[in-house]
Amino acid sequence: MAEFLLIDKPEDWTSHDVVAYLRRVLKIKKIGHAGTLDPFATGLLIVGVAREATKRLDEFKSLPKTYIATLKFGFTSNTFDKTGTIEKYASEGKLDLSRLQTVLEQCIGRQLQLPPMFSAKKVKGKKLYELARKGIEVEREPNEIEIYDLLLLSTTEDTATIEVSCSVGTYIRTLCHDIGEKLGIGAYCEELRRTKIGEYKVEQATPPQQISSENPPFFLL
Repeated sequence: MAEFLLIDKPEDWTSHDVVAYLRRVLKIKKIGHAGTLDPFATGLLIVGVAREATKRLDEFKSLPKTYIATLKFGFTSNTFDKTGTIEKYASEGKLDLSRLQTVLEQCIGRQLQLPPMFSAKKVKGKKLYELARKGIEVEREPNEIEIYDLLLLSTTEDTATIEVSCSVGTYIRTLCHDIGEKLGIGAYCEELRRTKIGEYKVEQATPPQQISSENPPFFLL
C-alpha cells in the first residue's frame, strides 16, 4: 500500500514549497505532488510520500477538478491574476448579470484553450513564464479541455464568484480573462481555490503547517 496526504495549500506557497516543507518535517526525500497550484491559489494538493506513492501520482493527475474562483471586473492583468500588472480595461462598462450568466453557459463544454504566457508549460524546452518575465511572447499550441459545469455563486458590483468543474489542463486564470473579454469589460482572477480532485475534497485536507512526523494523516491506496 502507498501513502498519500491531502494538503490544503496556503496562499503564497508554491506547490514545491509544500513538498520541500514535508520533506523536512517527515524526513523523507522522495515526496511529490499530483498537479501544481499557482502560488496565489489555495486548496487541495494530493501528495505522495515515498517511492511507491510517487510512482502512482499520475493516477490523480487526469481526474476532474473543481475550483472556486473570484473574478474582478473592469481590469486586466498580464498574468491573468492579482499577482500581475493590473491595468484598467480600455472600455468602460458595468457588470450585467444576465449577460454574465449567458457567457458562463457558453463556456461549458469541450473547447481549445490557449495556455497563458505566465505558466510553467514548456515551449521548445523553455518555461513560458521565464520568457514572459523577459517580455518575450511566443506562439503556443492550444490545449483541448472540457468545462463540465460552471455555476455562478455570488456577485458584487464588480466581482463574481464561480464554481468550475473541469478537465486536466484547464487554466482557470485564462477562463477568467476570457470571460472578461467576452463581456467586454475585462477581468482577472482575484482568488482561486481548488476544492476537489476526483472524489477527494479539500474538507478532508490538512494545512502543511499542521503535519507532524508523529502521526501524519496518510490515506492508503
